[in-house]
Amino acid sequence: MKNNGLLAGIVAGIAAGSLLGGFAPEAGTAVSFIGHLFIRFLMMLVVPLVVAAMVSGVCKLGDVRKLGPLGLRTVFYYLSTTALSVITGIVLVLTIHPGKLSSPEEQVSARGGLTLPDVTYRIEGNRLYLENHRLPKEFSASHTICLNDQQAVGRIVSHLRSRTEHFEVSGWRQKNGKAATVSPQGKGITIDRPLDERFSGEERSIVDILREVLEGLVPSNLFRAMAENDILPIITFSLLLGAVLSTLGEQGRPVIDFFQSLNEAIMKLVHLVMYVAPVGIGALIAGRLGDAGGFAGFLPELLKLGSYTLTVIAGLLIHALVTLPLLLKLFGKTGVAGFAKNTSPALLTAFSTASSAATLPLTVECAEEKNGVSPRTAGFVLPLGATINMDGTALYEAVAVIFIAQINGITLGIPELSIVFLTATLAAVGAAGIPEAGLVTMVLVLKAVGLPVEGIALILAVDWFLDRCRTTVNVWGDSVGARIIDRYANNMNDGAR
Repeated sequence: MKNNGLLAGIVAGIAAGSLLGGFAPEAGTAVSFIGHLFIRFLMMLVVPLVVAAMVSGVCKLGDVRKLGPLGLRTVFYYLSTTALSVITGIVLVLTIHPGKLSSPEEQVSARGGLTLPDVTYRIEGNRLYLENHRLPKEFSASHTICLNDQQAVGRIVSHLRSRTEHFEVSGWRQKNGKAATVSPQGKGITIDRPLDERFSGEERSIVDILREVLEGLVPSNLFRAMAENDILPIITFSLLLGAVLSTLGEQGRPVIDFFQSLNEAIMKLVHLVMYVAPVGIGALIAGRLGDAGGFAGFLPELLKLGSYTLTVIAGLLIHALVTLPLLLKLFGKTGVAGFAKNTSPALLTAFSTASSAATLPLTVECAEEKNGVSPRTAGFVLPLGATINMDGTALYEAVAVIFIAQINGITLGIPELSIVFLTATLAAVGAAGIPEAGLVTMVLVLKAVGLPVEGIALILAVDWFLDRCRTTVNVWGDSVGARIIDRYANNMNDGAR
């Protein structure tokens, strides 16, 4: 399929999927299995592509000692662009201040809570009774209750026994650091969103995540790593195998030829799967919007967290449309418009799948066949980038953590912001190239600055959409990096000759 036809097909698929899932959520959910089949087909190609591309890429270097400079340049580029993206996110979130809402009621609403200003209540023993109100169905788990009466300002951690008018209440109350007297009756309550227990219990420090990354380099069982699509240890094995084969001379030639032929065969399979890409991508979008309840269910949540969402998207746009193009022009000596057009099929696929790993086959194809990146550079740089280069994820984590602090009234100073910078940069390296991986590594950043892990619950409603945006930036950063590094690798080879 030609580039223009594929691009038009993917755009049409996204548009059709958005309309179907937005206006007919049940139909969107019904066709989502087609999108899941598309992702499964792409994921099926990832492991053989990584092994074949990296082994043949290393072997094409000829002298294995040349891998050192290439590897150092790649890691330096990835860490540098990730750090730049985090700085962009921090500057924006501190400037826009999306967590500074105009009233306590708006803060509660942003957290998914509920304010009932006209409700009268009374307290008898350890129970709180609502005199003239019945709560909505969704409020049926642990909640934080704020009594709005001036004589009863404070927080009571409570448990809603049923959807009737009474609560079990316990705990303590504070007002300006002192115990507050709770009136036995008053008017107005606020019910904050319950803690999201899915992210509790995560205890990982900087040392923990660095140790996990280093341990993950060496697989205890290579075939298990392949079965679980654990890319980092597969990359380690492929690099070592390619390095050894390149030193065997004629004895290693048959094996090298096998991997080079396998690489060509995998790329042919990628060509085939792209014929059904518009349908698969459209089904993915339709299914995700259908799960969110269509436009009617998703748009209110998007508007509620609109300032936060716009801050993240603004940061991603600055990094994708300003920082990376400048690097491409200055260091890659490449025209940005043509390069972006040639990469657009991979970018649209990244947006639809929210997975840089699943997009990897198409990213490699666009780099080699449309942007002229040498197979040896693409085969080394892009699989590594899909694992450790997460510019969009790092930016998003920095913005999200500071937003959580702002909406909870917590001010982060220079030391805390420095910790956010370091941990977001390093945590992005440990984020897998799969959907929602950034939510897991965000736990590390939150704990590093002493923020509650349950703050992640504030952003869950729109995270699936932002996940697609940041994955697109991740893939764009990988592609730009491959072009820049390939230019320097070619100059190095020319100088050697």
